[in-house]
Amino acid sequence: MVQTVRRVLNSVRRRSRGSQARIALAVAAALALALTAVLLVHATRSPADGIAQAPHADAPACARIAKSYPAVLGGHRRTDTSSTPGIAVWGDKAVVLRCGLTPPAATTDPCVAVDGVDWVYRQSASRDGRKVIITYGREPAVEVTLSTQDTAVDGALVDLSGLVRPIRQHDHCIDSTGS
Repeated sequence: MVQTVRRVLNSVRRRSRGSQARIALAVAAALALALTAVLLVHATRSPADGIAQAPHADAPACARIAKSYPAVLGGHRRTDTSSTPGIAVWGDKAVVLRCGLTPPAATTDPCVAVDGVDWVYRQSASRDGRKVIITYGREPAVEVTLSTQDTAVDGALVDLSGLVRPIRQHDHCIDSTGS
């Protein structure tokens, strides 16, 4: 066995420089191909991977608000999700917006009005320490999931309210008339 290994090693050493250059070139080409494959897989991954698109994500109202997604929200930069209509992601999914949902029906879940937009906290949908809120009385509805560890909910709601305000409101969960 030892003699066989020595013969192979000696054979490799005796190869001409041209053969060694061809082997080195083949190894370099294989490494370049592997690196290209890894980069392509990384480049084709979307920040929206794993996020379900809303049923009405292609609604014109969703397309209109998509043009105004803020570059930064809650201290997180927006990542490109243009290939997935109706979805916006800031940070490493610290804030996820989905436009195109059916508006919630009357609910006993907590509701808050922020700058003229009613938001419902979906207590049953909260998971993993994340807050799930959805616009109330606007069609299509906009749902936002926030990591409360990384994002100030109040500040994000102020920015998001300005974003969704152009979607016409037809109902309120909070009586703004004071009666």
